[in-house]
Amino acid sequence: MKHLFEIIFDGILLLIVIGGGGFLTYHTILRSEDPAQLIFKWILTIVTVALMIIFICPMMARGGYNAAFGGVPLTALGGLVLAITWRKDLATLVANPIGNLYDGGDLEYEARPMYSHAVALRKRGQHQEALASALEQLEKFPNDLEGQMLMADIHAENLHNLDAASLIIQHVCNQPKHTPGNIAYALNTLADYHLKLHHDREGARDALRQIINRFPESEVAMLAAQRIASLSGKEHAIAAQEQKKYTVAEGLTNIGLVEPSFYQAPAAPDANKEAAELVAHLQNHPLDGEAREKLATIYADHYHRMDMAADQFEQLITCPNQPQKRVVLWINHLADLQIRHGEKYDTVRATLQRVIDLFPNTAAAEVANNRIAILKLELKGKEKVSDVKMGAYEQDVGLKMKGKSSLS
Repeated sequence: MKHLFEIIFDGILLLIVIGGGGFLTYHTILRSEDPAQLIFKWILTIVTVALMIIFICPMMARGGYNAAFGGVPLTALGGLVLAITWRKDLATLVANPIGNLYDGGDLEYEARPMYSHAVALRKRGQHQEALASALEQLEKFPNDLEGQMLMADIHAENLHNLDAASLIIQHVCNQPKHTPGNIAYALNTLADYHLKLHHDREGARDALRQIINRFPESEVAMLAAQRIASLSGKEHAIAAQEQKKYTVAEGLTNIGLVEPSFYQAPAAPDANKEAAELVAHLQNHPLDGEAREKLATIYADHYHRMDMAADQFEQLITCPNQPQKRVVLWINHLADLQIRHGEKYDTVRATLQRVIDLFPNTAAAEVANNRIAILKLELKGKEKVSDVKMGAYEQDVGLKMKGKSSLS
C-alpha cells in the first residue's frame, strides 16, 4: 500500500513539473522575439538531457574506468552544448535587472501625441504653422482630446474664428469613447468662447444646454444647469452696468477747510433689495446655487433668520446629482454661519456630521471629523466678548493746541 502511495505521489509531482514547465515554456515562446529559434533551443535541450539521463547517468553509476574516461567527458560535452545553446539567455538573465533600472526593461511603450512643437509655434505667433503641427499629430491619434482642443483654442483665441472652433468641438462631441466629463469640458469651453469673444450669452447657453440634453440627470448636467442660471442672473446686472452713465462732479476747493462731519462713510448695500432680487431670480432659475447661497447668507447675517438660511442650504444639499465638492462646501458654509450666529454645539455638530454620513471613508469625511474634534474650541473663540467702556474722550484731539503742555 505504501509503495502505491509513493507511485501516486511521484506521478502527481511529475505532472506538476511537466505542467509548470510547459506553461513557462509557452509564455516564454510567446514573449520571444524569435519563437522559432527558441523552440529549436528547447528541442535541443530536451534531446541532450534525455541522452545524458539514458546513457551517461548509468555509466557514472557503475563507476570504474568507463565513468572516469567516458562518463565525465560526455557530461562535460553535454554541459558545453547546453551552455552554448543558452549563453545569450543566461547573460540576459544576469544583466537585465541592472539594465531595467535605466531603460524600463520589457515594459511596452505607449505611443502618445506630442504637441510641444505646436505650442511653441503658437507662442511665437505662427498660428497656421501651429495648426499644421497639431493636425500632423491628430492624423496619428484622431480622437485625442488635447490636440483637438488645442486647435479649437488657436482658432478662437488667436485667429478669432469662432465658427471653426465650434466645428472642432462639435466633432469632438460626436466622437465615440469620450467620457461625459470630456464632452462637458469641450462644451463649457465653447460657452467660454461665446462669452469672451462676442459677449453672446445666448450662444453660451445653447452650448451648455447640449450637456443637459446629452447627459440628463447627471452631475455634468446639473453643473451646466447651474451655469445657465448664473448667466441669466448676470445678464441684467451687466446690461444695467453698460447702460449706466457716470457724471463727474466738480471737485471741492479749499479742501483743508472742510468740516470733518462733511465726510460720510459710503452707503451700505441694501440687503432688502438684494434679497428681493435674489428671490425673484430663484423663482425663474431655482438651480442657481450661487444665488441661493448668497440669499442664505443675507437671511443669516441681515435678518438673523438661521432657520431660513438653513432651508436654503438644505435645498442645495438635497438637490440630486450635485458634485460632492459643492455639497461639502455648502455644509461647511452652513456650519460657519451657525457658529457665527451663536448656535449650540449639538446643532453645529449635527451639521458637520452630515458630511461623514453622506461621504463616508473620504477625505472630506476625515476633515469634518477633525473639525468636530475641535468644534468646542472654535465655538469658544467665536463667543462675544462684552464691550469694556473705557470712558469719554474729547474729539478732534489732533487739532488741540500743542503749546499747552506740562513743560510750559
